[in-house]
Amino acid sequence: MTPEHAPEHRSDMYLGLPEGEAGRLARSRGWKVVRALPPGSIVTMEYLEGRINFEVEHGVVTRVWHG
Repeated sequence: MTPEHAPEHRSDMYLGLPEGEAGRLARSRGWKVVRALPPGSIVTMEYLEGRINFEVEHGVVTRVWHG
């Protein structure tokens, strides 16, 4: 389910895309903050409205979540 503040499109559309392409697409679709992280990264638990997170392995998006 997409939060109210999030741009309206399916987050899974980024899966399998190269990191750079996914980031450009997310920004063009209204995401204010795009964060790319390697698998298993330790991240803070605060929720940031307008942020999309990508887990990136070998330059490819493998997981997507909001906040």
